[in-house]
Amino acid sequence: MLTNQAQMRVLLVEDDARIAVPLTEGLGRYGFTIVHVDTGAAALAAAPADLVLLDLGLPDMDGIDVCRHLRASSAVPIIMLTARDSESDRVVGLELGADDYLPKPFSLRELVARIRAVVRRTQAPPVPAVTAASRTAASTAAAAVEATVQQLGDVRIDRRTRQVHVGADLVALAPKEFDLLALLAEDPGAVYSRQQLIDGVWDLHFFGPTKTLDVHVSALRRKLGNPALIETVRRVGFRLTVGTEVRA
Repeated sequence: MLTNQAQMRVLLVEDDARIAVPLTEGLGRYGFTIVHVDTGAAALAAAPADLVLLDLGLPDMDGIDVCRHLRASSAVPIIMLTARDSESDRVVGLELGADDYLPKPFSLRELVARIRAVVRRTQAPPVPAVTAASRTAASTAAAAVEATVQQLGDVRIDRRTRQVHVGADLVALAPKEFDLLALLAEDPGAVYSRQQLIDGVWDLHFFGPTKTLDVHVSALRRKLGNPALIETVRRVGFRLTVGTEVRA
């Protein structure tokens, strides 16, 4: 069993060098050992790895077939990375034994979190006994994550529960939409550049078009019910246009 991610040997199966090179470098900075191949045949011939990151769009064979062959001979955790976003592709991949499915574009931070989650699930460590000390530690940790509730006009942001209300109505935000709003709300009125928002929400190693930011801003404006709350600062970025009141 692996004891930490620095010991993890990850097989990256990706034919696009524009993605593979920065991804290899980024994961390396997190302590993973990356072995990169760019074809399905090379993936099947590679030495055993602790985890496989598998692109579905390979030049010599479909990634679904690579997954099928890997799963037939190994229980290695497999995370599919792909531009395909159809439900049928996800279902087939997961039914063939993939442990997770991450559509492009994605951020390095999200990928690392997915890797850690898959490793936790597949390693299934024993559940520790609950002691008075562990209960105290849990209480301390819970207290540490308590956050203030921030009121921005009619918009109420609860970072602890990741909930947003407009007036009395709960607004359903996607995870990245909430992260984007929370970041803008850290300093309402201040202008955040597009790069600051991408780095802060999707992190420094974002793989995908910057248009993703515009899509999320548009969705936020629509869901908050007042497009003027998020102002576009031409050629720079965006800012919130309301003042704040913070309470415990």
